[in-house]
Amino acid sequence: MRFFRSGPDRRQVQHDPGRRQELLLDLRQRFGAHAQGRFAEQAGAIVPLLVDDDGLAVAAAVLHEVADAAHAQLLADVAELNRRTGHGPVADRRNYRPLWQAAGSHLRWPLFGLPGGLHPYVQVTAAVTALGTQARRTVRVTDPRPVLAHLFEVLDLTLTGWEFARVRVDTDAAALAERLISAARDLRAAMGEPPPLPPPVREWMRRNTTVDVHDSAANRIVGAFNPGRTMRESLLA
Repeated sequence: MRFFRSGPDRRQVQHDPGRRQELLLDLRQRFGAHAQGRFAEQAGAIVPLLVDDDGLAVAAAVLHEVADAAHAQLLADVAELNRRTGHGPVADRRNYRPLWQAAGSHLRWPLFGLPGGLHPYVQVTAAVTALGTQARRTVRVTDPRPVLAHLFEVLDLTLTGWEFARVRVDTDAAALAERLISAARDLRAAMGEPPPLPPPVREWMRRNTTVDVHDSAANRIVGAFNPGRTMRESLLA
């Protein structure tokens, strides 16, 4: 079961900073873990709000904020570990896997409970869906290289959460992972000359691990997801 050279001159793109702030505030207040409705339904309701240039800029801002906040939390955990033990591993944003291998029992998975009220299965899923489905426009209204870097960073954190932090792989989690991968594929294609794939992606591509996917609302298995195969099929095509 499956789940789900820079572009043209960006100087011609006009943004409305006030509207972007209002939209980002709306995403925080109206959606998320505190709101009514399943995560998938909320994410689906957000995507149409992100279809224009300002919406895509907000989607990129969501991804940037989540990646930065997650990194800050991991740095704080590593600093505390260093204070207690005299040694703390490195939190490398290009590859979090060695950090989790070395100190996973001392770390908190950072994508739940981030400051600002953004949720990985709601606002982040919607943001990467919008950025990927409108990849050609995305590379015009944003600098696509940091967008792609943050996207891969969140993908790395998502999969290390499954592997080391006992994050439940349910349909919402699988949807986020697959949309991160498909958005990376579409953005790389739209960029023309994308940067090399980061180390965690290359490592997953060498693996053939399949994980069970549970129903988000029940304790039953409804499918399976193979991250490495999905990446190979999407990113090496």
